[in-house]
Amino acid sequence: MTQLDDRTPAAAIPTETELLGRARDLGPMLKKNAAQTETDRRVAEESIQAITDAGLFRIAVPKRYGGYEVPIRTFVQISSELGRACGSTAWATTLINVCAWLTGLYPQQAQDEVFVGDPDARVAGVLAPTATSQKADGGQVVTGRWGFASGSLHASWVIVGIPVVDETGETIDQGLALIPRAEISIDDTWYVAGMRGTGSNTIVADQVFVPDHRILSVPPAVGGAYPTEHKDERLYHSAFVPVLALVLNGTMVGLAHGALDLVTEMLAKGRGIAYTFYDNASLAPTVQLQVAEAAQLADTARLHLLRAADDIDRCAQTDTYMDFLTRARVRADVGTIARRSREAVDLLLNVHGAGSFAEANPLQRIWRDLEVCTRHAVVNAEISKELYGRALLGVPEQITALI
Repeated sequence: MTQLDDRTPAAAIPTETELLGRARDLGPMLKKNAAQTETDRRVAEESIQAITDAGLFRIAVPKRYGGYEVPIRTFVQISSELGRACGSTAWATTLINVCAWLTGLYPQQAQDEVFVGDPDARVAGVLAPTATSQKADGGQVVTGRWGFASGSLHASWVIVGIPVVDETGETIDQGLALIPRAEISIDDTWYVAGMRGTGSNTIVADQVFVPDHRILSVPPAVGGAYPTEHKDERLYHSAFVPVLALVLNGTMVGLAHGALDLVTEMLAKGRGIAYTFYDNASLAPTVQLQVAEAAQLADTARLHLLRAADDIDRCAQTDTYMDFLTRARVRADVGTIARRSREAVDLLLNVHGAGSFAEANPLQRIWRDLEVCTRHAVVNAEISKELYGRALLGVPEQITALI
């Protein structure tokens, strides 16, 4: 195991191409386990172990602990490759990885507690401050419930939103509390139509003490001020809200391309169109047009994803915090990616026909997964367009602080 402050030798760090290849190579196994993942309402343990063995839970962990610190572009591409095979697995992995990135923003003392001796440590989180707090000597005592904690069934730590209060009980800050899994419980509440395997249950804390060094202040973080002492680690200069929002899109783009894979494979077998004279659907102009349009929509989503990731990475590498207008545009990109991915799959369902909805057909699971994950509150296309429009027009009042 890597010890504190021992830099992992460069030869031991896989290249970004190697990591993407590992994610791609996991595809057949993740597809095989997708139905079990959905039935069990948690990612299959074989899949979790394979992702761990491939190093894909280390992509956002600091190199100081044996992690890889990959750029956000590589992060979202890995999520996309996993999503091409299994939406639930990709989503849970993505949320665990972005919480590892969040952990890298905390003071080193907190990071040490999570990653020393365990660069594969998994952190899950919910950022909404659905809790109460009491001031205590050296920290806060926290009680609350946090829903939709994707990946929490596989995590050893959690990050949860809390109000930070003073001695009188008045809220003086909004924070993110980093808590060991052993100090919280999880209520089994995730019964849904799609993304069933993400295990997005409810975290419960009852009078849990959280020391100050494990509470990250949100308002300064939104503006790019992070307490980590390691200012040379460029990944942890990335813009706060753009990262947290954009990483969700990797799975969506993967699901859209996974649906395209399934339908083109089906068409390659020479299937006809019922109640027509077409013995080979591939020869029908209506099919050709819809498949081409679906491919263009999926590619449009991917291009928006990579542009936004490149913008985040470029600013982080030059130690320039992303300007407000670009951050607003990334929020708009997030909504656009979700919508284009969903539109692509809608067209592919038309091509595949009623058979798409057979329980044995993976296409219906992709459809349900995409319908659910693209409704995440941070992804809301209408809200994101409104805030971007306000930014473009110089309207001073915004509709959210999360930009």
